[in-house]
Amino acid sequence: MRARTRFSAAAVAALLASLPQAGHAQSFVEQSAEVRMQLDLAVPKEALQKLLPAGWEPAIANAGPAKDCNVRMIFVDRIDINAQDGAPKGTDKFVYLASPIKKTGGEVAGQMVIDGITADPKDAPGPFGVYQAASDFRVERSSHSAPGGPIQNEETWSFTAANGEHMELHLTYERGVARKVSSETKFYSAANPDTYQVWKIDQGLDIMRNATVQVPDKVKSLDFKASGGKVGALIDGTQRILSVDALHWYNRVVSSP
Repeated sequence: MRARTRFSAAAVAALLASLPQAGHAQSFVEQSAEVRMQLDLAVPKEALQKLLPAGWEPAIANAGPAKDCNVRMIFVDRIDINAQDGAPKGTDKFVYLASPIKKTGGEVAGQMVIDGITADPKDAPGPFGVYQAASDFRVERSSHSAPGGPIQNEETWSFTAANGEHMELHLTYERGVARKVSSETKFYSAANPDTYQVWKIDQGLDIMRNATVQVPDKVKSLDFKASGGKVGALIDGTQRILSVDALHWYNRVVSSP
């Protein structure tokens, strides 16, 4: 067993690459309540750079819970999507790849969405112009508990696009009590880096396994598969899973400049 240690909220926030609030007016797009499962990955640098637009490069942390991460694979269950007045807009499930990035030689930084597969075809190509409609998908999440015992969760996420691109994760884990983290981050489009959204996020973050920060390893089993398309260029057998993060609740307000 690895020893339990404490780390600051600031270190956790670094995992999310949070940025200062934008200094100009923003237009509300939508808000949503979500559940997420996130893998922090270290993938081949040359393959990743080919998927980023010219003038942009990965911004890789050299310390903290996000150390060495250059891509995140994030599975999302958008339980409720709402308009600004709270009116329901729908629901969706999807998976996407995002890279922590910066503009070469400049101070502009954030996250760049480079790929994704969505269960709802109306959400393709989506706000970042990179999402594909799923030809097949499966999402299952369940919790099991008994008196005196821990809560055991089991999750299956599987998305396949028409071009054969596939991202899949099946895991079982012991659910802990999440840490509340808030952030505001710019998410850029790899298809058009002049396009971005601002996400204001409140979330419950449960780091279940991490290569740098010594947290209790709550993952009981994990099966991860990815192939085809853009993801196939990144997941070539040399990739490393650096962190497994359950986001028990994820409340997101999306704005555009």
